[in-house]
Amino acid sequence: MGETVYVGNAGVDGATNAGWLLGHFAPPGEVRHSTDVEVKWGVHPPGQARSRWATGERRTTLLVLVEGCFRVELPDRTVRLAEPGDYVVWGRGVDHSWYAERASVVLTVRWPSVPGYRADPPVLR
Repeated sequence: MGETVYVGNAGVDGATNAGWLLGHFAPPGEVRHSTDVEVKWGVHPPGQARSRWATGERRTTLLVLVEGCFRVELPDRTVRLAEPGDYVVWGRGVDHSWYAERASVVLTVRWPSVPGYRADPPVLR
């Protein structure tokens, strides 16, 4: 049986997996391994954007702004997160993209954790 407690730093641990801290991609048997949920600590410089829209999404997503100013693009609207604690939730099947208006830190939670999803590296615009 694996460890039942893990202590780390989101910036350090996330650096090895595009910010993702918890999900199906963590080693089996480790407490951070989960097929139920994924958690990401995203640190984005100003002008960074998702390289292409995410389509055919099979998960529900919660994105919370920790600091900065971050824009989430959805098919029918743009959501601007400008105050710490601002958040947006979108369900399965909702295409999306994002853009960091200022240097931003966001916490993303997705469920379930589905193997095979990997976004292209973000780009600066």
